[in-house]
Amino acid sequence: MPVERELLSIGELARASGLTVSALRFYDRARVLVPAWVDAHTGYRWYTLDQVRAARLVAGLRRVGMPLAGVTAAVATAEPAVVHGLLDAHLRRLEDGLADARRELSRIRALLDSEETVMTTRLTLPRTALAAAFDAVRFAVGSDPELPQLATVLVDVGPDTVTLVATDRFRLAVAGAPAAVTGPPVRVPVPVDVADRIRELLVAAPAGDVSVTVDADGITAAVGDERVTGPAVDVDYPDHRRLLRDRVAATPARRATVDVPALRTTLGGAPTVRREHDGIRYEVTVLSLDDRGALNVVGEDVPAGDDLRVGVNREFLLDALDAADRGQLVLELDGPITPLVVRRPDDELTYSLLMPIRL
Repeated sequence: MPVERELLSIGELARASGLTVSALRFYDRARVLVPAWVDAHTGYRWYTLDQVRAARLVAGLRRVGMPLAGVTAAVATAEPAVVHGLLDAHLRRLEDGLADARRELSRIRALLDSEETVMTTRLTLPRTALAAAFDAVRFAVGSDPELPQLATVLVDVGPDTVTLVATDRFRLAVAGAPAAVTGPPVRVPVPVDVADRIRELLVAAPAGDVSVTVDADGITAAVGDERVTGPAVDVDYPDHRRLLRDRVAATPARRATVDVPALRTTLGGAPTVRREHDGIRYEVTVLSLDDRGALNVVGEDVPAGDDLRVGVNREFLLDALDAADRGQLVLELDGPITPLVVRRPDDELTYSLLMPIRL
C-alpha cells in the first residue's frame, strides 16, 4: 500500500489542478486519469505528485472544449509532438466552427434586416467546371422514398467557391469549384431532376461561363439565352462539413495512390463477401493497406496482421472510381469503422466518402 503522506487526496488534487472533485471522479470512470491507489475500505482516491501535471493538462483541455477522445490521447502519450498535433487539430475544429457560426449569424442578420426581400447570391464560373462537379456527385444522390430530402443535390455557395454535395447515408460525394461570388453564403438543396436539367444545359451549351443565382427559394442557371430554374427543397440537409472535420480530427489516415484501370481489373476478379440489408443483397470488397503503402484487395478470411483493412460496398466503390474521372486516385484508409475516402490527387475540393461495412 502506498504511503498516504506521499500521495494527494482527491480534494488536494482538485485544488492543485483546477478540476472539481466531481470532474476527477468522472475522469477516473472514463479511464483518463486513474488514481494511483484507491482505499478498498473507504473508497478514497489517492494520486501521486506526478499526476498533478496530467490533471492540469486535463483541466486546460477541458476549458477549450477538447473532445474526451482527444483528452484521453493527450494524457496517455509522453510525446509533446503528439499533444501539439492534437491541439492543432482541435484549433482547426474551433476555427471552422467559428467560421460556420459567423456565416449562420450573417444569414440570420440578413433575415432580420430584410424580412420582405429575398437575399440573392450570384456566381459565375466556367460551365465545364460546374458540369464536372455535378458529374462527380450524381452517383451518391439518395433514392429511398422514406428519405426524400436525400433525393437532392446541396448547392453550398461560399465566398469564392461553389460546392455540390450528395449523400444517400451510405456514401457521400463532395465536389467544389472556384467561382466569382456576389452576395452572402447560401446553402440550398435542389431536387435531383433540377440538378440533372442544369447539367444537361451545361453540356449542350456552347463554350463559356454559366451564371447562377441562388436564394432561399431556388436556383437559376443561365448560359447565354438558355436557362434552367428550379425550386429549393425546404429540408434540413445533413452537414457534410461536420463529418469531414471529424474525419480530419481522427488519427491521420494512411494513403495509397492507385491506378484506376488496374484497380478496376483487380476488383473484377477479386473475392467478395456477401451481405444483406433490408432484403437487398450486395457484395463487399475488402481493401487492405500494408505498412509499405501497398493497397490489396483481399478476402474476408485472409489474416489481417498489422495491415489496415476496411470493407466497402463493391458497387459503391466502382461508382466512386468512375465519378472521380481520373487515371490515378488517392485512397485514404483509417481502419474498419472509419469511412474510406476517395480523392483526386490534383483536386482537394472534390472527394467521396464510403461508409465502412463491418466484416
